[in-house]
Amino acid sequence: MKSSNNFRGRIGWLALAFLLIAFLCLIRLFFIQVVRSEYYRDKADRQYLRPSANFFDRGSILAQKKDGSIFSLAGIKTAYLITVNPRILEDASSTYFRLNQIIPLEAEDFTKRVSDKTDPYEEIATKVPPDQAEAIKKLGIKGVTIYKQKLRSYPFGNSASHVVGLLGYKGDDFIGRYGLERQYEKVLSRQEEMSFANFFVEIFSGIGSSVSGKTARAEGDVITTIEPVVQKFFEGELIKVKAEWQADQIAGLIIDPKTGEIVAMGAWPNFDPGGKQTDLSALTNPLVEGVYELGSIFKPLTMAAGLDAGAVTAKTTYNDKGCITLNKKEICNYDDRARGVIPMQEVLNQSLNVGASFVTERLGQDRFRQYFEAYGFTEPTGIDLPGEATNLTKNLKSPRLVDYATASFGQGIAVTPISLVRAMSALGNGGYLVTPHIVKEIDYQNQLKQKIEPTIGRQVIKKETSEEITRMLTAVVDTKMPKVKMERYSIAAKTGTAQMVNADNGKYYEDRYLHSFFGYFPAYNPRFLIFMFMVNPKGVRYSSETLTTPFVNTSRFLLNYYQVAPDR
Repeated sequence: MKSSNNFRGRIGWLALAFLLIAFLCLIRLFFIQVVRSEYYRDKADRQYLRPSANFFDRGSILAQKKDGSIFSLAGIKTAYLITVNPRILEDASSTYFRLNQIIPLEAEDFTKRVSDKTDPYEEIATKVPPDQAEAIKKLGIKGVTIYKQKLRSYPFGNSASHVVGLLGYKGDDFIGRYGLERQYEKVLSRQEEMSFANFFVEIFSGIGSSVSGKTARAEGDVITTIEPVVQKFFEGELIKVKAEWQADQIAGLIIDPKTGEIVAMGAWPNFDPGGKQTDLSALTNPLVEGVYELGSIFKPLTMAAGLDAGAVTAKTTYNDKGCITLNKKEICNYDDRARGVIPMQEVLNQSLNVGASFVTERLGQDRFRQYFEAYGFTEPTGIDLPGEATNLTKNLKSPRLVDYATASFGQGIAVTPISLVRAMSALGNGGYLVTPHIVKEIDYQNQLKQKIEPTIGRQVIKKETSEEITRMLTAVVDTKMPKVKMERYSIAAKTGTAQMVNADNGKYYEDRYLHSFFGYFPAYNPRFLIFMFMVNPKGVRYSSETLTTPFVNTSRFLLNYYQVAPDR
């Protein structure tokens, strides 16, 4: 009886072992056919690749249209390399003539390459499209060989180039050097092989260490918050206004102020990620990596701080004399003109420097500093793009009131546009800081997906303050911006015009300006915030003359494209 039980036990363990082996085989089959199918298809293609060449592979950077369809911002494309073997090439002249009918070749260069009959290998063309490669193959020329190439492809061209970035060499490594290509290098780059052990680690424990002690890398594709249709439209508006006013530089973005998702981001000069880079300065993203004195666009932040602290209300009045002197330095309105006794609403309506200084005096230096620190100007935003610059805010620690007063209207304090956008988003979203971000999902090769949830930070102004500053900014549009005002939508907006600093002497130019414009809508429950700035437009002084048109065109496009319900 005991022997019989032992026998059945052994049979049971043996059956269990077979089931475990079968399960592992099924998992391995799933791993090969589903999880790493693309890898093994590419591996099979290597028989068509030049043996000495590295096999290039990399994850995709994707954008999602409003309808849910996927658009590639960066991917892999197949092209072909054409080579000749001068040892066995029979008729160089005839070969050149026949090939040149399909792909353009320099006659002198071709002749030089094929003249050495001891040379078994010469490359004569690279990145040849499939149709041309097929045509060359059909010629059947002895000594001409075609190899498959895998290349990085950027279907959007120059569009969104500062978001996407590019690849470049760092030492011997060909890796992401700018934009998302750099920020998500570990996700987008590919190992030569992925171990079966690492597969289990990724499936069952996420990103972590493999059983062998090596790091199991979570490889995948990156899905951005960029909406391609909006991106193209917005860039078109920016390009037109830059050309009209012959500006040195222009940049802008569209963000959801409640979540921090960036729908569009563009800047000029820009670059072709897949081309040869001749202007290295164009590779820098000015919205993230540049710092600027952005001028009067700061006034709503100053006013919101005064409202939140109870230092002023919209109806608080002061006697505007046109100029004031603080610490022996004169501060004047843009036109030096006095307005007399006026309420705070007029400070925003007429963009008065003296009025912003009045709010700062009411706040006091310590409270002003605390609010501007709360807005996030002394810390990084955490945007998922590389190279975020540090704001220049030393004036916030000055003992002199004049330095706080000038900061209140955007002078003497230089910030990244993205940090200003984050602060301005708080004006319309109930008072919270959001984390601006470009990526909303990572699609890993192990079939897992990671959604990037919006990060809502601290509350910097009260909800009631957010509503009041929004009401005041909407009043600015309704009473002072007839071109921006819409009958069925409330819009909160403010322009900014700042004198530019001469780097040689530290003084302000008399004839060079930086223009800025921001607005969010529908004002009391905003879907979008648009921000734009332009450096040194020619023949014009005020941003209301330059950036109003692209703002109006873009806001109307967004309201129509997303079918946003009217709020009036």
